Amino acid sequence: MGLDVGARRIGVAVSDLTGTLARPLTVLTPAGLETDAVEIVAREIARLAREEDGVAAIVVGLPRRLDGTANDMTPRVEQFARRLETSTSLPVTLQDERLSSREAESRLAIFDKDWRSRKKRLDAAAAAVILQDYLDSRA
Repeated sequence: MGLDVGARRIGVAVSDLTGTLARPLTVLTPAGLETDAVEIVAREIARLAREEDGVAAIVVGLPRRLDGTANDMTPRVEQFARRLETSTSLPVTLQDERLSSREAESRLAIFDKDWRSRKKRLDAAAAAVILQDYLDSRA
């Protein structure tokens, strides 16, 4: 499972059983990253475990500036990842997410010219880019 964690939304993506191809799944909207975000993601993992092929690991996009230094979201996402790992007992890996939203936006724009429609799916598409980068780095 791949996550693009933001202050208001969390994009979710999953891979195929072989761990080769990532696809966007959904966008979760918790009340806040420090409040109920871990619980909402844990419920989504439980749902996937029942309906799909389960979740073996979680890849969380780590926000950074273009030069690689931390930004205001970096420590918040790191803390979220630690809490998620404790809550789910699944391994959590942090993956550099620089330019993932831009890549997702350009991919979505190829097929959907309406920016309002693209915006609703952007976070899940960014999560798929993050997860695919992780999968490709392991190949």
